[in-house]
Amino acid sequence: MNSPSPLLSVVIPAFNEAENLAQTIPPLIACLIEAGIAHEILVVNDNSSDDTEACLIQFKRQYPTLHYVNNSSPNGFGLAVRCGLQAFKGDAVVIVMADGSDSPEDVVAFYRKLQEGYDCVFGSRFIPGGKVVDYPLHKKILNRLANTFIRVLFQLRYNDMTNAFKCYRRHVIDGLHPLLAHHFNLTVELPLKAIIRGFSYAVVPNAWVNRKHGVSKLKIREMGSRYLFIVLYCLIERLFSRGDYKPRQKNVKVERLIT
Repeated sequence: MNSPSPLLSVVIPAFNEAENLAQTIPPLIACLIEAGIAHEILVVNDNSSDDTEACLIQFKRQYPTLHYVNNSSPNGFGLAVRCGLQAFKGDAVVIVMADGSDSPEDVVAFYRKLQEGYDCVFGSRFIPGGKVVDYPLHKKILNRLANTFIRVLFQLRYNDMTNAFKCYRRHVIDGLHPLLAHHFNLTVELPLKAIIRGFSYAVVPNAWVNRKHGVSKLKIREMGSRYLFIVLYCLIERLFSRGDYKPRQKNVKVERLIT
């Protein structure tokens, strides 16, 4: 008897994204179906005040693999993702933005790479094969500075820690608790903890395209101290865990990184 195919969960936090969901969900589902990947799409409605939930109700009737949950107040990107990470049913989970900035083809590529035996797959927009389209210059400069700081502090080669687009096996998510971040700093907490706690990972290129509707929910002025808190928290864990976290594999593989 054949064992069932592994289920991939796609967690999509959505705060006031009614205008973008039509450009995000149908192409993603079509791509996963074409690739033959068993999946669920789990959208977290993050206390939206627009027609996000009405759009999700309509899509749920059209797409059997789509589900949604409501994240009650207080809302925030990190809290919405954490809500999704508590509710997903798959053997693995990938976090995708609701604004259409992430490529469905990259979701497939991440999942294929995960099936090679890695615990996690991290995307980088800043290695050969990766790209950004219409990335605001001031955000790009701050992004590069922040990621360089993290690389130097943790002596890592991975150069896009703040990239939200990452894929994890279920046992990795189970092994990262407790999660602290409420906002976009969760994008740093998840991979840093995964690395510190010895899970294997691959880094592959991914594309990022700026949203066509609405405005970014990332507030740079508000996030600096929150990112720093999470980075320092993870650094303390690394320095003082005294070998409590043993590598799950002897060789942690990292591919296609800038040397």
